[in-house]
Amino acid sequence: MDDTTSSARWQRQTIDKPLFPDLLWSRPEQKSAAGKLLVIGGNLHAFGAPAEAFAEAEKAGAGTVRAVLPDSTRKIVGRIMEHVEYAPSTPSGSFGQKALAELLELSMWADGVLIAGDLGRNSETAILLEKFASKYSGQLTLTKDAADYAIASPEMLHNRNNTLLVLSFAQLQKLASQLGFERAFTFDMDVLRFVDTLHEFTEKFPVYIVVKHLDQIHCGVHGAIVSTKLQDELEIWRIKIAAHTSVWWLQNPSRQLEALATGVHQAAIAITP
Repeated sequence: MDDTTSSARWQRQTIDKPLFPDLLWSRPEQKSAAGKLLVIGGNLHAFGAPAEAFAEAEKAGAGTVRAVLPDSTRKIVGRIMEHVEYAPSTPSGSFGQKALAELLELSMWADGVLIAGDLGRNSETAILLEKFASKYSGQLTLTKDAADYAIASPEMLHNRNNTLLVLSFAQLQKLASQLGFERAFTFDMDVLRFVDTLHEFTEKFPVYIVVKHLDQIHCGVHGAIVSTKLQDELEIWRIKIAAHTSVWWLQNPSRQLEALATGVHQAAIAITP
């Protein structure tokens, strides 16, 4: 990657110096204009991911946030979270295929959907997510085990636009392999080789990527990369980053890269001690 190509493909920001300050200054002043986010996730045995995503999306400045969990969680979640809808579950407590109608109906209300994870391992849930992704054409963010479902069924990503994956590095490796990408992502890559490979990957495939490598969070959109320096482990903070990027994206739908980079920047501020 020569200097000219690097400057065109790769931009960097720090917590002290965001790349797109105009987005920070032009945020909607009223909640009614700040967008609507639908958070999906959880199963009978775990619902921390959607609960955290809900809270972080509100902190990120979403106008309205609603959550959908399997109805198996109703007795527990109903005492803890507000603004929660419930959809049919399997006998084991995960989302069942009958939840599709409810999810699609609620997604029509939203400007964006974040599937936050804690879905559990269930074949019915896998079929549900594949059908939902094929029928819902709006902004869709997936992270944690929701991203695992997409990686296992890469046709979900081949056949739709407006898809963001907030991934661990290991998940990115699996995704590239599943999609038949010619180059490998390896843990020992230096940052220049990694950025060049991510550039090629996001230029070839329509999916947007947010991933940590070394001490930076990297956003990839249509071959353009923005990196944000962050010391903490992404594994701990993926939900926060997914929530912030989802909110900034729905508020700036025509400026995908700028929105995701600003969302990462704002999440980094929230994360930094």
